[in-house]
Amino acid sequence: MNRIKKLREEFGYTQQDLANKLNGSKSVIGLYESETRKPSLEILVRLSEIFNCSIDYILCKTDIRNPQKIDINEMDIAFASGIKGLNKENQEIAKNIIEGLLAKQKAENKEDK
Repeated sequence: MNRIKKLREEFGYTQQDLANKLNGSKSVIGLYESETRKPSLEILVRLSEIFNCSIDYILCKTDIRNPQKIDINEMDIAFASGIKGLNKENQEIAKNIIEGLLAKQKAENKEDK
C-alpha cells in the first residue's frame, strides 16, 4: 500500500481533507496515492509536517517514522552491531535467549510485588 494513503487513512483524512491541508486538489492526492505522480519536495515537507514523520518514511526509504525520537544507547549499538555479524540460525538463537531472559525477568518482577 502507498505510504501516503496509509498515513492519510491512519489519520482519518479523506483525500479531500488532505488536499485542503496541502492547498491542492483531491485528484492530485489520488495521483500521489496511485503513484502516477510524485510529490514535489515542498509537498513532501508539508506531508512530513502533517503526519509528523520523516520524508524518508513517506518515500518508504525507512520504516522508522521519526528517527529523532529513537533513543539509542551504547548497549543498543553494540548489540545491533554484534547481531548483524551472526548467521540466521545464530540470530534466531540470540532472539530466543533474549525472549527467555525477558520472560524470566517479568516473572521475577511479579513475584517481588
